[in-house]
Amino acid sequence: MTHRKNLLKTFGNIDIYLFDQILKGRFDNVTTILDAGCGHGRNLVYFLQNGFDVYGIDQDENSISNIQNVTQQLAQIPIDHFCVADLRKIPHDDSQFDAVISNAVLHFAEDEKHFVQMIDEIWRVLRPGGLFFCRLASSIGIESRIKQVPGRRYLLPDGSTRFLVDEENLLAISERLNGKLLDPIKTTNVQNLRCMTTWCLEKGE
Repeated sequence: MTHRKNLLKTFGNIDIYLFDQILKGRFDNVTTILDAGCGHGRNLVYFLQNGFDVYGIDQDENSISNIQNVTQQLAQIPIDHFCVADLRKIPHDDSQFDAVISNAVLHFAEDEKHFVQMIDEIWRVLRPGGLFFCRLASSIGIESRIKQVPGRRYLLPDGSTRFLVDEENLLAISERLNGKLLDPIKTTNVQNLRCMTTWCLEKGE
């Protein structure tokens, strides 16, 4: 139990695929980080405690209040680094961040236009050479088990409705953005109920 407590103290309830990127050294030269859709900050504990300049946005006021409180406990970072905002209009400058995290957020897009707007805003605030880490729902591996509804959204076997991407779609977006895949696109199939895909890009210079 002590080992588990130590891990939680160091990393929080971090997404294991984001943890993998840390282990690979992808954050070694990163200073400024934006968590786009930060929620309660589950992926930020490590970064807050290790000298990173961390920012976060989310549409939920309670989530922002929570991460502001966590930040006051863990780091000397102004609480206004965390604010309520829409990913379609991120309140930060062009090329401001060395890395942008988007974990289990983009699949809540209302339709393809909404999805593209969020992606383009994330890309705008990421500096050339910067890291984009994304986890989102996809159709990869469960194509025959999903039912399309309007707006490129699908009813999943787990009963949820999500905007879903696929490999062809992600590769096309990567090319349009002039983004370099840092890892092959990886998908986890959760007992044929849903699939979550990890998509990591480096922004072209």
